[in-house]
Amino acid sequence: MSTLRRIVALLDRLGDDRGDVLRVEGEGGLSHASGLPVAEVEALLRGEQVASAAESGADAVEARHRRVLDRILFLRATRLRPSTDGQRRVYSLAEIAAGAGTSPQWLDKMIKTGKAPNLDHAAGIAQFFGERIEFLVAEPAEALDRVLRDIHNELLERAFERQDQDLRRLKDRGTAPDLNPELGVVGYAARALAEVPDDTAQPLIALIESVARRAREERAREARGE
Repeated sequence: MSTLRRIVALLDRLGDDRGDVLRVEGEGGLSHASGLPVAEVEALLRGEQVASAAESGADAVEARHRRVLDRILFLRATRLRPSTDGQRRVYSLAEIAAGAGTSPQWLDKMIKTGKAPNLDHAAGIAQFFGERIEFLVAEPAEALDRVLRDIHNELLERAFERQDQDLRRLKDRGTAPDLNPELGVVGYAARALAEVPDDTAQPLIALIESVARRAREERAREARGE
């Protein structure tokens, strides 16, 4: 999964904990954010295939309906509302129906029969829980990659911010004692390539380092009058 590789590269450069950012379980974890069972998330992170509705032995339409319904139930079980006693509780069918523009009776029938709602009602239910329709309908690999792309974009933004801060400190070197003057062009090239996969970035960094080394050697020879 290319998005995962890019995330790992950024985490290494930023010095962040992989276990925290790529946590699978718990609120805010990859399972919670994608709507996938923990076992499926872990399998996908290992690079294993998870059968989609079209690939499963079940009827494809029925499998898609089951997926949408399962994720609606997942949302109801994991997106809880605060109550007056300080606890968090599941939303009632009446509350969900009111927010989604349907009736509690229809929702109850949907759950009992296992038939997914139409796209308009599905979008309304997803929106009620603060999600987009893609949360309910995406294939497993797509659902996880959607979450990973969001994580990657956040990390990339942080990498750019850090790069900008370093460059500003470079311009104000005299007033920035924490700047490492030895970082040089190679270090800043590495930061500029933060979003590039390692197999592409490393040869470029090596080339820049080689050019910089030759330039230093030339200056040293000139200083010696050679």
